[in-house]
Order: sequence, then C-alpha cells, then structure tokens
Amino acid sequence: MVESLIGIFEIAELAAVSPSAVANWRKRFSDFPNPLAELKSGPVFSESQVKLWLAMRKDADLTQMDLFYDQLASKRGDSPELRKAVEEVVEHLLKEATSRKRPGILLGRVQSGKTRAFLGVIARAFDRGYGVAVVLTKGTKSLTEQTLSRVKDDFRDFIAADQVDVFNILDVPDLTPYELNRKLIFVVKKEDDNLRRLLSLIREQYPVLRGKSVLVIDDEADLASVSFRKQNGFSTAGVISQQIDRLRESVKDSAFLQVTATPYALYLQPEDELIVNGSSLFKPKRPAFTVLLPTHNKYAGGEEYFEKSSESDSPAFYFYREVPLAERDALKKEDRRRLQIDRVLTEKNAALLRDAVVTFLVAGAIRRLQQRAAGQWPQKYSFLFHTEQSRSSHEWQERVASAIRDALVDEAREGSPLFHELVRAAYMDLRRSIELEGEPLPSIENVTKAVAESLETGQLMITKVNSDNDVKKLLADDGQLKLRTPFNMFIGGQILDRGITINNLIGFYYGRNPNRFQQDTVLQHSRMYGTRSAADLAVTRFYAPQHIYQVMKRIHEFDVALREAYESGGAEGGVHFIQKDPTNRLIPCSPNKLLFSDVVSIRPGRRLVLSGFQTVYKSHGAKNLEALDKRIQKLTKGSPEPVLIDLLDGMEILKLAYGNLEFDDSTNDDREAHIAALEHLSRACTKPGLKGKVWLLAAKDRDVRRYREEGRFSNAPDTKQQKDLARTKADDVPVLMMLRQNGDEGRGWRGLPFWWPVIVTPRSAATAIFATDEAVAPTAPANSISVDRSLATEEIA
Repeated sequence: MVESLIGIFEIAELAAVSPSAVANWRKRFSDFPNPLAELKSGPVFSESQVKLWLAMRKDADLTQMDLFYDQLASKRGDSPELRKAVEEVVEHLLKEATSRKRPGILLGRVQSGKTRAFLGVIARAFDRGYGVAVVLTKGTKSLTEQTLSRVKDDFRDFIAADQVDVFNILDVPDLTPYELNRKLIFVVKKEDDNLRRLLSLIREQYPVLRGKSVLVIDDEADLASVSFRKQNGFSTAGVISQQIDRLRESVKDSAFLQVTATPYALYLQPEDELIVNGSSLFKPKRPAFTVLLPTHNKYAGGEEYFEKSSESDSPAFYFYREVPLAERDALKKEDRRRLQIDRVLTEKNAALLRDAVVTFLVAGAIRRLQQRAAGQWPQKYSFLFHTEQSRSSHEWQERVASAIRDALVDEAREGSPLFHELVRAAYMDLRRSIELEGEPLPSIENVTKAVAESLETGQLMITKVNSDNDVKKLLADDGQLKLRTPFNMFIGGQILDRGITINNLIGFYYGRNPNRFQQDTVLQHSRMYGTRSAADLAVTRFYAPQHIYQVMKRIHEFDVALREAYESGGAEGGVHFIQKDPTNRLIPCSPNKLLFSDVVSIRPGRRLVLSGFQTVYKSHGAKNLEALDKRIQKLTKGSPEPVLIDLLDGMEILKLAYGNLEFDDSTNDDREAHIAALEHLSRACTKPGLKGKVWLLAAKDRDVRRYREEGRFSNAPDTKQQKDLARTKADDVPVLMMLRQNGDEGRGWRGLPFWWPVIVTPRSAATAIFATDEAVAPTAPANSISVDRSLATEEIA
C-alpha cells in the first residue's frame, strides 16, 4: 500500500488550525512525527502517523497547542523577558479595570520593540477571550500604513488560516457573518474622522461587535490620549479622548492599554489633579498598572549618544560631529553667496555634509567587507538627512547631496588625489572607534576600492521623502523603509522623524531647530536609536549643531531621570519639580509647564558639571579669584579630604566660582540650576545633623584643556580618584568638589586660574527636575495642533 503524504498546510486543515500552529507543534513536541522527506515546497509527513498523533492528543491539548501568542512568539523568537512582559500585561488587563483616566501602561524606549510587544499582547488577549483589538496610531497616513504592515506581517499565518482579519478602518469592506466570527484587528489613526468611522462600524453597521470584548491599544500614548483642555477654569478631555471613551462605552467589555516611550506622560496631569504632598513631590499618574518593557541587549539609545560619548575608552566618544550653523543655514535654500553647488566638494558651507556622505560610504564599505570576510551576506545601510520641514528645502538639499555624489563619482573614476584624501580622512576617523570596539579593520586600499566601486556602479541612492505617498511607496512588507541599494540616503522632514523605522542607520545629519523643543517629539526624532550591532555602532556618526545636540542631551537626561525614578519606586517613584520664585526661594513647579530646553535633571548618585564656558579676563576676575581662594582655604584648611560645611558657605563659594565664568551659548549655562540643586539636595536631607550641610572636597593645580581632541568642550575636571572619593561621601547630602584649574592660554583659556565646580548628588535623594523657566502656553486656533514645549501633549482639537 502506498503511503499517503501530507504537508504542513494539509495538516493544518486536517486539525482546523493555522500552519504556524503546526510549525509550533513540531518545535514543542518531541513525539510529533518526523518528516519522511524535505521537498522544495517544504516537509512532507505520513498522513496515518499524523492522524494517529492527533488522535492521541485530547481536545484540551490541541486547544493549548493552538494559542495565538505561543505560535507568534515561537515564529518571532521572542525572548523569555519579552514573553514574561506580555503575559504580565494581559494578566493585569484581565484582573484590573482600565480606562482612559486609569489606563494600563506599557513603558518602553524609543525604537526598543514596543510594537512587537503590543502585538504579542493582542495575540495573548485573543487567547484569553478578546474578540476585537483596536490599534490607535500616530496621526499620519504613513505611520498608519507602517503599523498596518507590521500587524499583517506578524499575523500573516492567522490571516491565511481565516482566524484573524486586519483592516485599516478607512478600508473596511462589507463584512460577512463568517468574517465577523474571526478575531478582528482595526488600525485607526488618532484623528476625528477615523474614530467616527470606527464608532459607526461598531454601533451601527455591525452591532454584533458590541457583544465582544475589545482591547484598545493606544500607541505612542503621549501624543494624544493624555490630552486636556482648560475651559472656564475646568480641565476637560480633548476630542480624541472623548471618542475613545465613547468607543469603550459602546461595547460589552473593554480594556485600555497605553504604549509609550516617554515616562513624562506618567507625571502629566491637569494642574487641578496634580498630586502634591508635603514635600512637593509629584507622584506618577495613577495607572491601573504599569509594565516595563525589557530592553534587548542590542538596543542603542541615548546612553550611547549622550553619556558614553564622554568616555574616551568608548567607541561612542567619536560619534558626534558639530554642524556649523553657517552650513545648516546654507542648506535651507539656494543662495550662491552661501553655497556654490558647482564647487560642492570644496565649498566651505557644504564641507561637513560632504565629509558625512564620504564617511557613510567608507563606513558602509568597511562593514560590508567585514561581513564578507566573516562569510555573511553584506548588509545595506542608510543615512538620514533631516534639518528642515519645508519641501523647497528638501529639493535644495537633494540637489546638493546629488551634486556631492556626482562629483565624488567623477573623482573616483579619475582616482584623483582629492578622492583619496577624502576617503583616507574618513577611514582614519572611523578607525579609532572600530579599534576601540575590537573589530577587524580592512585595509585602506580595499576600502578605497570598495568605495570607488560603489560610486561608479550607482550604489548610493538619494531619496527625497516629504509626503505620506512617498513613504507608502518606500515601505517594505515588514513596514520599514525599503533599502533598495547598498547605500541609501533619505532626505525629508517631519514625515520621516516620528515613528518610521529605518534599518541599519549609521549616519544621521540632524538640524531641526523648532521654536519649542518638545520632549516626546525630540526623542522620536532620534531615529538613530534602536537595534544596532556593536560593529554597526562603531561606524555610526551623528551630525548636529552644538546647541541642538545639547538640548537633545538635556532631554535624554530628563527622560532617564524620570524613568529611573519610576523604575526604582513604581507608583511611589516621586519626582521633585522645582524652580525659583522672584524672591529667590525654591518652590514647586508644575510639570505641565516645563521648557525642555531649560531643565536640569538631578539624578541620585550622579555628577552635575558645567562645560562650554570660558573664563572672564584677568582684569575682571582677579579680585573674585583671590576672595574665593581665601574662602576655600579657610573652610578646608588645605586638607585634601572632604570636610563638612554649612550649605550657605557652599552656595557662597559656588556663586563666587561661577562669577568668573561666562557662556557664549546660553544652552550650556546651568549655573542657576546647579546652585538650586545644591540647596534643594541639602535641605531635603532627613538625617539628623546633616540637613543644611554639604561635603566640600577641594583640589588645586589642575590643568584640563578647554577643548577635547575632537573639538568638543571638556567636561571632566575631576580625576577618577576624586570621583570615587566624592561618591563614598555622597550618601545623604551632596558633595561639592572645587577643582582649581591653572587656566593657561595654551590650554584654550584666558590665563586666569579658576575653580571648576562639580556637584555629586546623594544616592538617597529623590529625583529632581529644576526648571530655570516655565513655558507659556501659546494661543492655538481651533482645529489645530498645539505644539508646546510644556508637553501638555500635542492636542488635537
């Protein structure tokens, strides 16, 4: 008798499950029949053996084996940590009532796999009885398309097995009873018309859906859902929030999960609902629950770009390059007085962009050579150029970038000295970070040859992206921008800077200078965050004007401070939001009204240190320096060990030291905040005998340069030994290190010795945010988006 053979799809049909369920069974159960052969179309099995195996399994076993999330997690290779987080979210959703005012929160990081996590939550929710999932996306068509692609990609096997249907709410066809019996996922842009269509579909078109349990996933929840408007002295929910409430009221049972990368949303509430206790501590928003999404080991975020970048033994030390303001302005619009495009390879106001393009080509060539040497398929790489929002700027930038590429092609064909010098300069720059990472470095000859070949064969593709339609054309099946050639340069505006995922991004030229820096927006602009291999990070470069880099760094520190406060204390992870009033007293500051370019984050056990300053001239500072020398000598009596002093003495010497410093760029000037931090941290101490005290540690004859080797300001006046000693003392009150610099002109100073203060915050302190100013909410016309540095959220009227 001839053995009857069946494949994966026939087994799935026989068992009334999805093909992915069968694939999952093969992995999970050692007694699943072995295939009799491996054909090009896939494995084939003995039909009789499969039927026998199925018969031996009880119905309960098969039900257990057919769980949506188990299949999805197995297919995606979800880590144990991610699986645990998904299970935790769904358990909370089942046990605890959630609403817009009291949501469940999944807190991740920018580009850290939040979409992957909430799709897992949907799958597990389907396992636990939910029939409908609504995914609320950010307010652009392109991001809706990207989310739709991601959902369809993850649920592809279930869609093929008629178990799940996925729809953009604007494109839902007439649904049959057969289709309505499936699990349904609706992707809905957070926009009035989209939500009206969803409400009509559930309330009027298909009332059968009102009897199903509905899970509402609010992606990037900080954008619209925590939205309030003050009218006649009362805080009322925004239109989008009200529609979400009506949706939830329309169905039998519902759950509400907010997904965010911005922990500030946890502290953001209408002013009259702020929780302030006796010590002016703002407690996090009262969610039904909060689950922290684990960060995978290949995640690269602000720590690499804004913290490790100050460590000389880290590859990140070489990431950042300053964009001259003259170049950024020359790239706004065509003006031959600023930039002559026919001389683009030697034009001063395009020099950094030229070097960035060459460095991108050299970096990609190095990585592709490394991959070939390791027997791997060479990857394609991307570069993002984003400085302006206007389309006319993008057209000009595309012309400049294309002119650079075309000129490089000509130079490469000729093998000119200029081409070799440009490649060599980029190679030597990248070499430093590659060697620190410990990666093998191809020879400069092989790299030069690879770069020339990539230029001559058209491997550098420059694409202007400034509309939803542009993005839609570029999206791959997995919802990410498709990399069509080995080297892909994307030029665009806001359409690219929020949520769009770009693979293998190793170059980011950023110059957005908004009137108001908004925390969630600036973090989302950081497209260089995300999954990055160590080898890719070693060749990554980030280009931005200095003041924008400093604001991004400040916002990163703010984000980390709130995240650490919450992670360490949960709902009790309170944060002090403080500022000074006109009489110079420290008072509570509403977190709703922060200017994010003017806040200083004070984290337990960290250093507060100024950089980017110059000393005043000798004639202006000599008298002040003499007074400070005498004051410190009197307090320390020349001892190199820390001494306990009164807070008022500490504040006085801090003010004297800061009096001899000046700043060209006010972005770096945190003197007022540091004095306030010292006062707050000392007065907040509850340990008897230490309240109102400060440890003082003084050292002389320091000789730090004003600039580091690669052109950035020095920010490490203290030695490792001094840091360690200060941290041993910073338990309950702050340590004030005063480090006397020689200030020699040969080191970039003005010849005046000066004291460089460093404050080490107590490990026992609560996180504090000092606001040097408060935002003034702009007046917005009706039906507009209000963009405010206060991050009272972008409110859609």
